[in-house]
Amino acid sequence: MTLAPASAPGGLPPALSVERVSHAYGSRKALDDVSFEVPAATFAVLLGLNGAGKSTLFAILTHLYAARAGKVRVLGHDMARESRLALAELGVVFQSRTLDPYLTVDQNMIYQGALHGLGRAETQARARDLVARVGLADKIGARVSALSGGQARRVEIARALLHRPRLVLLDEPTAGLDVKARADILALVRGLVAGDGVSVLWTTHLVDEIADSDEVVILHEGKVRAVGSAEAVTRSVGAATIGEAFGKLALGGAQAA
Repeated sequence: MTLAPASAPGGLPPALSVERVSHAYGSRKALDDVSFEVPAATFAVLLGLNGAGKSTLFAILTHLYAARAGKVRVLGHDMARESRLALAELGVVFQSRTLDPYLTVDQNMIYQGALHGLGRAETQARARDLVARVGLADKIGARVSALSGGQARRVEIARALLHRPRLVLLDEPTAGLDVKARADILALVRGLVAGDGVSVLWTTHLVDEIADSDEVVILHEGKVRAVGSAEAVTRSVGAATIGEAFGKLALGGAQAA
């Protein structure tokens, strides 16, 4: 299943390819033959209720778990066989906060740069640019513990971009944020897609974070129920909104055309 063209112009591979991925915890199957692709420069949403399998899939996409079956490729690199190359193309924002609250924003960025083999001077130059781009230039010397939830999340996005990945995965990135902070984070990430050509997979259970033009993968009980633009998925099940379509697909047993 693809969200648009199977490859970017010029014959480049999809930013993300998930092929028949399955995973189980003992006898409980968390993912069942999951397949989809995210082309380059695409904002894609992985939408599912809590317990749909999103967290398990996210863990497999970020190489925290190894899939029991199937393949994951990032820019053509097999996550199982070429994990170093695949992870080099990948930026990640986890649902749980992962910044060290006792360090400054700058210190957190320097530590991240070291993990990616970047020198201190190069890391600091990139960090200043990225922190300014997310609207926090005046906070680069502040301790993370002094930031609001929305500010900390923007720093995590800047940190995920430090090694210049071409694909960014965000797991429930607006969880716990107020309405304005959620809107600001969404606008920031969509701007990365439009302005920089970064590809994004945004994981959420909140349908109000989806625009009609966004690409959507609906996951329910470990299975992909629909793939396509939010507008196309909505139309395929005879719904008026993506929220109504999600209800039909995830709760009513409808099938996308």
